Amino acid sequence: MKSLVIFLFYLISASGLTSKPPKNRYVYIKTDLGESVIRLYNETPLHRDNFIKLTKSGMYDGTLFHRVIKNFMIQGGDPDSKKAKNGAQLGEGSLGYTIPAEFRDSLFHKKGVLAAARDDNPEKASSSSQFYIVQGKIFDDEKLNAVEHDRLKSKIPEWKRTVYKNLGGVPSLDGNYTVFGEVVTGYEMVENIARVKTDTNDRPITNVKIKIRILNRHQAKKIERQLIKQQ
Repeated sequence: MKSLVIFLFYLISASGLTSKPPKNRYVYIKTDLGESVIRLYNETPLHRDNFIKLTKSGMYDGTLFHRVIKNFMIQGGDPDSKKAKNGAQLGEGSLGYTIPAEFRDSLFHKKGVLAAARDDNPEKASSSSQFYIVQGKIFDDEKLNAVEHDRLKSKIPEWKRTVYKNLGGVPSLDGNYTVFGEVVTGYEMVENIARVKTDTNDRPITNVKIKIRILNRHQAKKIERQLIKQQ
């Protein structure tokens, strides 16, 4: 642990930064099928701050995970889903603005990441509120080669390949949707939701309601201590 602290201090000193790095922010997602804690990435501040703002306002409470595709992802955050009738198609709801894309090569679609949904706008700007959590699947080199050729039109670096071959994810989405957080505890919730029965529009037959809140400083520190012990 001591060596880790020294290493981090060295990185900060070498960069020439005089201020402390921003503290991690965590959100807690609760559903009838489980609960998860998600760390929001500081590398994507526009998405982080927007998600925090909407969570604090209570916008997400009562919305649904309205689009579920097993071995792919679970999607939620459509404001129209709060009062939607059973079986109604969802996914077009918006708060009237978009968020500029914040693509980072180090942030990609591995299993468990939080990313922003969007429409087909050429700037790849994100939805104001809709998000998804990646379930994905394990890939081998042959399948990754096919993704490179058919979808990405570029090479997947070896370090990413290692993650997709061992942890899993959805590499075809890289560079097209902003990744801005990841599940740190409670990934079972994603697995449980991914198994539910859905209709022809991928909407769960039984509503999966969402409640999200910001974890305070004490709760965040407790989670970080738990994560360090797990390493």
